[in-house]
This record gives sequence, C-alpha cells and structure tokens, in this order.
Amino acid sequence: MNNSEFEALFKDMESDRVERKPSISDPNSIRQAICAFANDLPGHGKPGIIFIGVNDDGSCKGLQITDKILRNLADMRDDGNIQPMPSMTLEKKVLCGVSLQLLSFDLLF
Repeated sequence: MNNSEFEALFKDMESDRVERKPSISDPNSIRQAICAFANDLPGHGKPGIIFIGVNDDGSCKGLQITDKILRNLADMRDDGNIQPMPSMTLEKKVLCGVSLQLLSFDLLF
C-alpha cells in the first residue's frame, strides 16, 4: 500500500479493516484485532491496519513511538497467543500530520 491509501484509511472511520489504538496498554485488544484482520473474515482480500498512537476520533494521542513499543508489538506476533502466526508489517509513519505506528496484517488463509 502507498501513503495515499494509508491516509484514506486513516481518515475513514474504524471498520473491519481499520482499528485505532491510542497506546499499547491493552495488548489483548490489539491481539484480537490482529487475529480478526489476519483472518479477513469479510473476504476483502486486503490487509487489515491498526494505527497505534491515534485516538478513536482520528486525533493524535501524542504517543512517542520508541524501540520498546516496536519490540512489544513485534512480540505480540511471536508470543504464541495468535495461532497460526500472521504475517505482520510494522511501520513508523506520519499521516496527516500525526506520528504513529502502523501495523498491517496479511491473510492467514
């Protein structure tokens, strides 16, 4: 996906492809979204996206994306709580003036 596609998803409401999280303080909620997006139950054939550091209304939470946050997010894929293990991409991006961590998930099946 290119930046304009990410920005369009970022500006849109949450959906069965997009989730916003202000922080990683609720890892189980993030894991649930990872599992749902990776399985693509609606059959979009496109990756699901979780925007970390963004409030539900799309405003910036002001979360500083640190190496520790990146490691914690990467560990969610590998910790055995999501089976089978999804293909996950982590990217630090600035979209619409908001610095955030973007996670995208490819299909498991």
